[in-house]
Amino acid sequence: MTAGTGGIGLETAMGLAERGLAVTVVGRDADRGARAVERIATVATGGEPRFLAADLASLGDVRALAARLATEGPLKVLVNNVGAMFPDRRETVDGIEATFVLNHLSPYLLTELLLDQLRAGGPSRIVNVSSGAIRAARRSFDAVEPPGGYYGFHWYGRAKLANLAYTLHLAERLRGSGVTVLAADPGGALTDMTDGTMRSPKIVAPPLRLLWPLVRRMFERSTAGPASVAARPSIVAATDAALDGRSGLLIGPRAIPVPVFRGSTDPRTVDDVLRLSRELAPLA
Repeated sequence: MTAGTGGIGLETAMGLAERGLAVTVVGRDADRGARAVERIATVATGGEPRFLAADLASLGDVRALAARLATEGPLKVLVNNVGAMFPDRRETVDGIEATFVLNHLSPYLLTELLLDQLRAGGPSRIVNVSSGAIRAARRSFDAVEPPGGYYGFHWYGRAKLANLAYTLHLAERLRGSGVTVLAADPGGALTDMTDGTMRSPKIVAPPLRLLWPLVRRMFERSTAGPASVAARPSIVAATDAALDGRSGLLIGPRAIPVPVFRGSTDPRTVDDVLRLSRELAPLA
């Protein structure tokens, strides 16, 4: 699973290991990776956990990671947990806006490159971590960056919307293949990502900035919880036998299926997301 060295990702990895899966966690920092593997090992009931280093903001690193995993045979579960929200605009080493890469393009590319291994490991599962922030998304995918200024919360929601649209499309594409495709919404969680960005009103468009402190406090009181609770939807999506073959579901913050955001099934959105993804991260 990606981004499994801390926060929701680490809690998810521990939950998968407790349920007997041999977990591979992927991240940038080898020291954090080593500490994560030590923690995961204390609860593991299956194979030994391990860490693989990769910068998931680099499409080259994603391709190298997929190539390595492909040499190791069938794959049972892929959890794309990687994500990021930034207060200021950033570009990746590939010259692409970083929010879109980390929240959509990187998991899209890794998933596509590992489909043969997932089919071979069937019945298998793909779990893409979503977010309620998609409701604040700008639904324009003519280009990698929407027009106007950069506002981290809206751009994060837009990238998560792109990934959810792709996830639901992939679920239909792989239906009957033995690969179940699900999305998981962790809800609000108290993590380094939210603490580092959610306190800044500049992550939302100017008309919302005066109200942002109030909205943020309401969000924290009503939905935010520890990472261990926020990991439950991903753990359920990856392991619950009741979900076998039930592709295209969104597992909500209470770890039960919930309705998907209707914008994620809009045909134009789906078509534009797929076109943009293929242009930015060609598979061949």
